[in-house]
Amino acid sequence: MPVFSHADNFNHEQVVFCRNDDVGLKAIIAIHDTQLGPALGGCRFYPYASEADALRDVLRLARGMTYKASCAGLNLGGGKAVILGDPRKDKSEALMRAFGCFVESLGGRYITAEDSGTTVADMDHIRVETSHVCGVSAAAGGSGDPSPVTAWGVFHGVRAALHQMFGSADVGGRTVAVQGVGNVGYHLVKYLTDEGAKTIITDVDEARLERCRDEFGSTVVSPDAIYDAEADVFSPCALGAIINDDTIERLKVKIVAGGSNNQLDNMARHGARLKERKILYAPDYVINAGGLINVYSELHDLPREKALRDAERIYETLHRIFATAIELGITTAEAANLVAEKRIREIGKLASFQKPLMVRGPVA
Repeated sequence: MPVFSHADNFNHEQVVFCRNDDVGLKAIIAIHDTQLGPALGGCRFYPYASEADALRDVLRLARGMTYKASCAGLNLGGGKAVILGDPRKDKSEALMRAFGCFVESLGGRYITAEDSGTTVADMDHIRVETSHVCGVSAAAGGSGDPSPVTAWGVFHGVRAALHQMFGSADVGGRTVAVQGVGNVGYHLVKYLTDEGAKTIITDVDEARLERCRDEFGSTVVSPDAIYDAEADVFSPCALGAIINDDTIERLKVKIVAGGSNNQLDNMARHGARLKERKILYAPDYVINAGGLINVYSELHDLPREKALRDAERIYETLHRIFATAIELGITTAEAANLVAEKRIREIGKLASFQKPLMVRGPVA
């Protein structure tokens, strides 16, 4: 794969290839944009089929983090890291600390965090080598599990979408089909149930399903049947690319609003098809920004309560995006991009203006 031409498609500032044969580390760090602040994004540990697949993934995810931080109103840029390998077999303390050394070498331009295949314990190992890491354990000075904050933001995003579609943000009496009831999905089901919503759930983990069924009275369906569920809202909280050519025509909902990343298999085509079907889409990187908001609070030593309050603002952000989409006659996915890009341009100009000028005196 031509690395430079591929990176140019997303206008990344820096791509770093990390290798330490002594511990078996192969990783890529992508810094997309730092106009708003240092690039922050999780470290994904995954057995990619090829190095080209890993590069594509990290570039795409880094760009998404830029847009997520911008829409959330945070002074952060976008970055991401991927470690190539099977986290169940290849992970070790030495490998994670070696990765931390590479993060440290970037001097704060990139801040790493937990992601798929990595854990709070891994962040604690990385913390030994660099201070540019968040999501560490509470014992190590971190804020702990960000899932409740992510789910709280999704909950308020669902409320915003309900208000836009039905004229009321009340979830009481509404039915929400939640795909994936791991950490984020579980807390979302709890928030919804506490406010009187009915939930239909699915997951590949039977223990997770039993937990929600026992605690919240959720209706359980098979992983494939979730697309046919009769509900007001479909809330993807597991895998990406689940709104695709095969599933989009099966949806029997008025709203798609969930916590997973990259829900649209093809943003342009499937965003347009949802609009044609009059299904309101809450752009994923906007509605699931609660985790990033929590991390930002941790970086600034702010309490969890502050993160939860800030996550509630996702409600207003989505309303602004919905209004932009209606005004311009575009999809909500396109509107979210415009809102993010506008802030990057405006704040980026301020940052450039505030940089001190280098004045050279006469040469003696």
